[in-house]
Amino acid sequence: MSKAAGMSDERLDIYTIGFTKKGAKKFFSLLESADIERLVDVRIRNRSQLAGFAKRDDLIFFLREILGVQYDHMEELAPTKELLDEWRDDEIEWTEYENRFYNLLSDREVENTLSKEDFEENTVLLCSEHEPEHCHRRLVVDYLNENWGGVEPIHLID
Repeated sequence: MSKAAGMSDERLDIYTIGFTKKGAKKFFSLLESADIERLVDVRIRNRSQLAGFAKRDDLIFFLREILGVQYDHMEELAPTKELLDEWRDDEIEWTEYENRFYNLLSDREVENTLSKEDFEENTVLLCSEHEPEHCHRRLVVDYLNENWGGVEPIHLID
């Protein structure tokens, strides 16, 4: 289990996962094999019918019943609807999205409103993208590492 006693030289692992391109069996198997204790949903749209098994209320039920995992939604770690739409509609390049999302996290002062202790248990950040390269869950972990130090991403893909 990751431990973060507030010491900057201590490593904190934060897992990430996207639900697309995975069936429920694969998704929950990945969480189980990583011994996840808490899932933090960082999606702005977590109630979409397109989310299938990852629709908020269904996901809360499945996490609890299948794995005994706690669910939390941290909207402060999600992009704004406008920023996400601009990226998805190809109105902005990834580098601009990345810069604007970092600025958004900075404006929200998430490094001050959250602490390493908030991620002490084996925590996974959830969003929709299959891989982390063009996903804000990776950017959240990178941002926290830049501000806290010692934060390592572990991306659950396949």
